[in-house]
Amino acid sequence: MKPLAEVTDFSKQEVIPGPFGRFFIKYLHDERDLPFIYFMIQISLTFVPLAFTAFFLDNTSWLWWCVFVIYGGGLIFYAGPFILMMHNTSHRPFFKPQYKIWNRFIPWVLCPFMGQSPDTYFSHHIGMHHVENNLEHDLSSTMKYQRDSFVDFMKYFGSFLFVGVVELVEYLKNTNKNLLRRRAIKGELFFLLLSAALLFVNFRATMLVFILPMIIVRFSMMMGNWAQHAFIDPSNPENNYQNSITCINSVYNKRCYNDGYHIGHHIRPNLHWTEMPKDFVDNIEKYIKQKAIVFEKIDYFQIWLYLMLKRYDWLADNFVNLGNQFNSNDEVISFMKYRTKRVIT
Repeated sequence: MKPLAEVTDFSKQEVIPGPFGRFFIKYLHDERDLPFIYFMIQISLTFVPLAFTAFFLDNTSWLWWCVFVIYGGGLIFYAGPFILMMHNTSHRPFFKPQYKIWNRFIPWVLCPFMGQSPDTYFSHHIGMHHVENNLEHDLSSTMKYQRDSFVDFMKYFGSFLFVGVVELVEYLKNTNKNLLRRRAIKGELFFLLLSAALLFVNFRATMLVFILPMIIVRFSMMMGNWAQHAFIDPSNPENNYQNSITCINSVYNKRCYNDGYHIGHHIRPNLHWTEMPKDFVDNIEKYIKQKAIVFEKIDYFQIWLYLMLKRYDWLADNFVNLGNQFNSNDEVISFMKYRTKRVIT
């Protein structure tokens, strides 16, 4: 374990536009989202053209296999920041109302190339997950699983992959969120029908561009959600300080727009991503009082891996001892093991 260090994650003072940025700021709902413009253009000019190239090259040529390697590497490199750009622009409008048509560009143009069906993420995350808060009616709840078990994680992932959208549509129907239900159905059907049709055009390219990314991205999203909600106080599972975690001072936060501040995000879902580090510091006494779990210099994917390996000692090495409440790593390990047990409701 380690003491709380100075928080050095991305802040609003670091968003400094140049001449190119100043041109786009007038269209944005919040000028602090300017990095999303740069990233959106980068993907549009590199990743998307590469996807089209895969469909027009001979599948047996060495050039196609070069595209395969580059596309796969690009997916791994871009997926995290892309998902969190999509996440942030789901919670807060990206463009001003008079330019709102451009809010459809990420979900309907870019998402299919990043393993995402249009609008299903929005419907799931905004319409269901934040409402149900990882409790028993949350379709992505981790409560009923042993959260250091790979077998349980694969059950969790399998359920999400094969019946997740069906359950989401049913949930949205039962909660009278018909607009979100229609958006989820339309987006998922569009993605599946497009993929099915393109399999007859070019099987290998469709697998590379649409099918495999969808499986990989959904797997990684479940890894992330599992780690975000791995440590739950069974006596108080609805408490955001005690059913979520926070990761500070990590490379992941710099690449993925402060996604590590998951406790703060559940408490204030619409808080801008650049304000999260300050919000954490300003409310540190609440984190201490609630015995919130905070890690430093690791991210959700490392936490997921350490849990699957049951390496609580590695987790304890990166555990921030808020308020000096723990006297040893052994105490921290016992505390974390208690928080990963299956919650019976």
